Amino acid sequence: MTGCRSGCRTPTPCRTVSADERNTPPTGDCGRNRDGASPAPPWSCPRAHTRNFWLRNSSPIGWPPAPNPPGRAANRSDRPPRNYPPVPGRPIIFRWAAVLSALFFLFLTWQIAVGGALRRADERLGDAIGSSGLSKRAAELLADLGNITVALPVLAAVLGYAAWRARRDGVPRWWTRPGTAALTMTAVPLLVVPIKETVARTGPAVMGPGTGFYPSGHATTAAVAYGACLLLLLPYVRGAYVRRELVIGYTVLNAAVGLGLVRRGYHWPLDVVGGWCLSVVLLYVMCAVWAGRAPRG
Repeated sequence: MTGCRSGCRTPTPCRTVSADERNTPPTGDCGRNRDGASPAPPWSCPRAHTRNFWLRNSSPIGWPPAPNPPGRAANRSDRPPRNYPPVPGRPIIFRWAAVLSALFFLFLTWQIAVGGALRRADERLGDAIGSSGLSKRAAELLADLGNITVALPVLAAVLGYAAWRARRDGVPRWWTRPGTAALTMTAVPLLVVPIKETVARTGPAVMGPGTGFYPSGHATTAAVAYGACLLLLLPYVRGAYVRRELVIGYTVLNAAVGLGLVRRGYHWPLDVVGGWCLSVVLLYVMCAVWAGRAPRG
């Protein structure tokens, strides 16, 4: 009796198996078919051939894949399409804008805290804008657009609309984007107030000897609130022209708020710029959460 390397003893010695025999599926065990009647194919070690056959003709893990359960589609392309609204992602320009805004905010904070040359130039520019020909009443109206009593109702209305549309469209975790936008708005005073108390910058002459003017809370509130509204509504707006006009309108609105704050003497120009830089970082984090929880389908 001569045995193969697999340990199967057969009545004939092991020999070289041809290509046709190697590609023939196994039928039995050691000289007999499963029915015990007809002889086995002419190979010397069926057990070793059985193992090698399945290793050559199976999936990469060594065994044929199990069939799909009844009622489940064979692949994702066979499933019915889902019309999810697009989620604002993290384009490279937005990412670099957030990084540069964070670095510039740190630089501005350092200049204002130490009383550098940039702070002195900022105060001269603020005095020039404060004595400009813009009507104080118009400036007051523009500055009020950054007030919480104006920005929060607008944001709440857009949050409700975005939540209703997402739930109507059957988006999984439809509450993610409105909830994240609300949390981002909540983070504004949690970040602005400690920075105001730490830097303790004095304001323009019309505001008296008080401190806590950097960064501007009104400018940050307006940029984050209206920016969240813009990002929530863009997926439902059709046409590149309308989207571009909305972005331009958002930019002009925030510029008007900043101009009104400086003209009325509520803040210095760099207070407004610091609030804008902080808002860019907050909006980028919000979009990063949206992109990380976007439905896969």
